[in-house]
Amino acid sequence: MQDHSQDHFKRELGLLDGTMLVVGSMIGSGIFIVSSDIARQVGSAGWLTLIWLVSGLITMIAAVSYGELSAMFPKAGGQYVYLKEAYNKLIAFLYGWSFFAVIQTGTIAAVGVGFSKFSAYIIPSLSNENILYEIGSFQLNAAQIVSIITIVLLTYVNSRGVKNSKIMQTILTIIKILSLFGLIVFGFLLAAKAEIWNANWADAWSPRSFDVDGGSWMPIGGTALIAGVSAAMVGSLFSSDAWVGVTFIAGEIKNPKRNVGLSLFLGTFIVTIIYILANLMYLAVMPLQEIATVPSDRVAVAASQHTFGDMGTIIIAVMIMISTFACNNGLIMAGARVYYTMAKDGLFLKKAATLNDASVPAWALWVQCIWASVLCLTGKYGDLLDYVVIIVLIFYILTIYGIFILRKKMPDAERPYKAFGYPFLPFLYIIIASAVSISLLLTKFSTCGWGVLIMLTGIPVYYLTKPKE
Repeated sequence: MQDHSQDHFKRELGLLDGTMLVVGSMIGSGIFIVSSDIARQVGSAGWLTLIWLVSGLITMIAAVSYGELSAMFPKAGGQYVYLKEAYNKLIAFLYGWSFFAVIQTGTIAAVGVGFSKFSAYIIPSLSNENILYEIGSFQLNAAQIVSIITIVLLTYVNSRGVKNSKIMQTILTIIKILSLFGLIVFGFLLAAKAEIWNANWADAWSPRSFDVDGGSWMPIGGTALIAGVSAAMVGSLFSSDAWVGVTFIAGEIKNPKRNVGLSLFLGTFIVTIIYILANLMYLAVMPLQEIATVPSDRVAVAASQHTFGDMGTIIIAVMIMISTFACNNGLIMAGARVYYTMAKDGLFLKKAATLNDASVPAWALWVQCIWASVLCLTGKYGDLLDYVVIIVLIFYILTIYGIFILRKKMPDAERPYKAFGYPFLPFLYIIIASAVSISLLLTKFSTCGWGVLIMLTGIPVYYLTKPKE
């Protein structure tokens, strides 16, 4: 017997589309910016590379663990469905609530702001310094308007059917991968200097933090090092996030029992390789001091200027615009499927449970669009990252622990694919992600605390809106 709520989705996405959705959603603007902040927190080539490597590895462990769940429940809604099956509707609702309130919409807003930041390189009047309207402490700037326009445009494209957005996603992501590899290869060929590389690696494992005010390095150890590493990992984990999007659209993937898990593995593997190579290229082209102090953290812009001269800035700006545009397309496409599945369970606005003539949840898409646009107006890129990362990590931990629960709860269920390295690798992920979450709460309580609070406000909402059994 087939689940009729899934009948209306068209299975139009193959393995390449799934993989490109994972890669496209993961690579936004993070890899072009984040290394600068990481360099300030840990101050050495070894630690910088290690943080990207660890983030990549734990992301891959999580992704291949999710493969088991995606093969067991190959339908729309992904992580929301896994949490509901492993725990209960309340936990699944808290995920969906946080997903709508901050995780997906906050990420869409942050990526939209990233797009407008770099379009200002090409058209300066689009920058956030161009204030269009001011009332009290609220300021409306050109960059916010640009972010909102791109979100509305992509929502419109997605509302016309999955085929258009799939073709755009795959083409833009292939351009993005090729241009990133181009940047890395040309960086090594044209701008790498042996003396810079050797100087960066001379003292590769002595962690230091950079005092922005004093402009000098200070050695760190013990708790300061733990705080530095966990603060640095926010950026690298955020840059490696959004891979889970392919599970949300499992209802539209051909042969989902095989292709969802495979897309997760291939996508996270490709991105991890690109991220590590990009950072090695930065270390071959620029002294660590320069990586840590580039204006506005635009480390890729600086590397590109070393490689291509003045043209470098424009090259990177265009690359990031393509990158963030494709990234938001993937996020917008995948996000609406979660609200659709929640609405089917009576846990979200009723209208979100309907599909339009193009077999996509258009109503859910537009609600997501409106709230993401509101979040663009807050304009706090860094705070949004902290809000998002802490909640995302908590639910990844719960979902991966859910594999252990479901093995006991449903021992005889069909598992076409089993979590790689079970139980060791999933357990290792839980330990590392828990350690990062705890240190984030301790070191960045003012923002991460808000993230947790937003999640917890879902509890009264659940009991007030829960349909009567």
